[in-house]
Amino acid sequence: MITFVISLLLLVLGYFIYGRIVERVFGADAKRPTPAITMEDGVDYVPMKPWRIYLIQFLNIAGVGPICGAIMGAQFGASSFLWIVFGSIFAGAVHDYVSGMISMRENGCNLPEIHGKYLGSTVKQIMRWFMVFMLVLVGAVFVSTPALLLKSNFTPNMSIYVWVIAIMAYYLIATLLPIDKLIGKIYPLFGFLLLGMAIAIVFAFVKYQPHIPEFWEGLQNKHPQAVHNPIFPMMFISIACGAISGFHATQSPLMARCMTNEKQGRPIFYGAMITEGVVALIWAAAAAYFFGPNSPVDTAGQGGPAMVGIIANTWFVPVVAVITVLGVISAAITTGDTSLRSCRLIVAEALNMDQKPIRNRLFIAIPIFLLTTAVLVFSLSSPSGFDVIWRYFSWNNQLLSAFTLWAITIYLVENKKGHWYWITLIPALFMTMVTSSFIFVAEKEGLGTVLSRPVGYTIAAVITLGLLSFFFYRMKSMRKE
Repeated sequence: MITFVISLLLLVLGYFIYGRIVERVFGADAKRPTPAITMEDGVDYVPMKPWRIYLIQFLNIAGVGPICGAIMGAQFGASSFLWIVFGSIFAGAVHDYVSGMISMRENGCNLPEIHGKYLGSTVKQIMRWFMVFMLVLVGAVFVSTPALLLKSNFTPNMSIYVWVIAIMAYYLIATLLPIDKLIGKIYPLFGFLLLGMAIAIVFAFVKYQPHIPEFWEGLQNKHPQAVHNPIFPMMFISIACGAISGFHATQSPLMARCMTNEKQGRPIFYGAMITEGVVALIWAAAAAYFFGPNSPVDTAGQGGPAMVGIIANTWFVPVVAVITVLGVISAAITTGDTSLRSCRLIVAEALNMDQKPIRNRLFIAIPIFLLTTAVLVFSLSSPSGFDVIWRYFSWNNQLLSAFTLWAITIYLVENKKGHWYWITLIPALFMTMVTSSFIFVAEKEGLGTVLSRPVGYTIAAVITLGLLSFFFYRMKSMRKE
C-alpha cells in the first residue's frame, strides 16, 4: 500500500511542478485570442466553461484504456506502477499538452496537419489515413466493450446486437450534433461517475487492506506467461492510455476549439492526462491484488472487462457494483462517440469540406459508420476477433504517440525553445524503441517471434538511433536557415 500512496503523490506533484515547467516552456499566453472566440460556428467551435471542457477531455481520452489496459498491465507486477507514474508525468501529459496547445495556436487544426507542418507532407498524408483507420478501430472497440458488459451483467439472455445497434445509433447522433448539444451536456455527469468509481475502489483499499505489490519486493515480471511476454515492450503496449496514448492527440483539437484562454491548457490537457494516470494507478493496484497469490477468487485467464466485474462484485454491495460497471460502460461509450467525431473532422479537413451543413456531416459520417460496423461484426463473430482488434489498436496507438512526439519536438526547436526540446525528444526516443521492438519481439500466435529477442532489440535500437541522428542533422539545418 505504501508504493500505491507514493505513486499517487508523485502524480499530483507532477501536475503542479513539471506541468508548470512545461507550460512555461510552451509560453501559454492568456491574452492571445483562441479559435473558440475568433472562429465560433456553433457546431465545432463553441466556447464552453473550463470545468466542462476538462471533464469532456478526460472522458474523451479515458475510455476503458486506463481501466482494462491497466488491469492487463498489472499482471507484470510493481513495474507497472512505475510506468503509469513516470509515463504520465514525463511522456503522456507532455504529449497531450503540447500537441493540444499547438492545435489551438493553429486554429484548432487536427493532428495530421501538425504532422504535416513539422514532419513533412508525405508523413501528413500517411498519418491522416493511418489515424482514420485507428479511429475506426477505436469506434469498434468501444462499441463491442460496452455491449459485452451490458449483455453479461444485465441482459444475459438478450442478443448482443440489440445493444450494438443502440450504441451505434447514439454514436451517429453524437457525431452529427453540435458539440455543446449532447456531448457538452451529458459528459460532465459521466465524468463524475468515472471519478466516483475510482474513489470507491480507494475506499475498498482502506476497508479490506489488500496486499498491493511494493517496489522493494522486486520489479520482476510476474505475468502468468512471462516467458512469452517480456516487460519491454509488452507492458508499455498494454498500458497505453494510462501512461501515454497517441489517440489523445486526436481528441485534443475538439477541446482546443472550445477553450477561451490559453492558460486553460495546463488543467485541461496536462491535468486530464494526470487524472487518467490516477485512475489507471487505482485499477492497476486493485488488479495486482486480484492477480496475486492472496486473491479471494480465481482470476486465471480473465481479461480486462471480466476483471472489472470480478473486482466490483467482490468488494462492493450490489448497488455500488452496478454503478461501477456502469461507470466503465460510460467510459467506453464517451470515447467511442468522440473518436468517430474526430474521424469525421479529419476526413472533412482532408476533403476541405465545410461541416456546418448537416448534409456534409452525413456525407462523411455514413461511410465511416459502415466501415466501423464491418470491423465490429468481425470482432463479434470471431472468438479472437476482439483480441486482434485490441492488439492492433494498442500498437497503432503507441506508434501514433511516437510520431506526435517527434512532431512537437520539431515545433519546440523551430520556435527556439532552447534545449527544452529534450522534454519531448526523450519520450519520442523511448516510444520509438517500444514500438519498433514490438514488431520484432512480440510473439505471434502459433508462430513465435519474427526474430530472436537480441536481434529484435538490436534492430529497434538501430532504428531509434538512426532517427536521433536524422533529428540532429535536421536541427542543424534549421538553425542555419
